[in-house]
Amino acid sequence: MAEPNFYDSVYEVARLIPKGRVTSYGAIAAYLGTKGSSRMVGYAMQAAGRVDPPVPAHRVVNRQGLLTAKFHFGGNLMQTLLENEGVKVADDQVQDFKTVFWDPSIELAL
Repeated sequence: MAEPNFYDSVYEVARLIPKGRVTSYGAIAAYLGTKGSSRMVGYAMQAAGRVDPPVPAHRVVNRQGLLTAKFHFGGNLMQTLLENEGVKVADDQVQDFKTVFWDPSIELAL
């Protein structure tokens, strides 16, 4: 079986983000041991719409909790998806960011 590529690894982590929680591009990159590759995580999230099983890309935001990828979802879909999970969003920013932030390096530690 082939070694998963970077995008596949990103998707594996993103699929573990619980409903009602968010993480950042940088947190996923750091967890994967590629701390400087948060932009690559963003590119992976852009391509996530074509992946099966589905990836909850709406749960990945920037390090300040901003919905920087919202235009890829079209309209307010990213915000709507988050709000449907109980995440409060105002002015394209996750509210109570520190409370709902899911850090894979902590949450997935052995």
